[in-house]
Amino acid sequence: MTSTTLDYQNDSISLRVVEAIAAATGTDPHELDPLYHAVDPEALDQLFQSHSSADVRVEFGYHGSLVEVRSDGTVAIDGTVHVME
Repeated sequence: MTSTTLDYQNDSISLRVVEAIAAATGTDPHELDPLYHAVDPEALDQLFQSHSSADVRVEFGYHGSLVEVRSDGTVAIDGTVHVME
């Protein structure tokens, strides 16, 4: 499993998802299908920008992988061995 943690002040969660998938699969981010084919990026960003103490978790398939975004800002990509730093 690959995971990375979101910096709420500097990162959009949708951009971090694309970067995590690209790194995990060795694919240039520009070669990936648009994220909106899997999930509404604006809605995803808004959900996690307005995070509260609630435990929120969103899962969806993207580029052949299972993406999990958690309320603590963690983005997890199943099926990969690459760890984003």
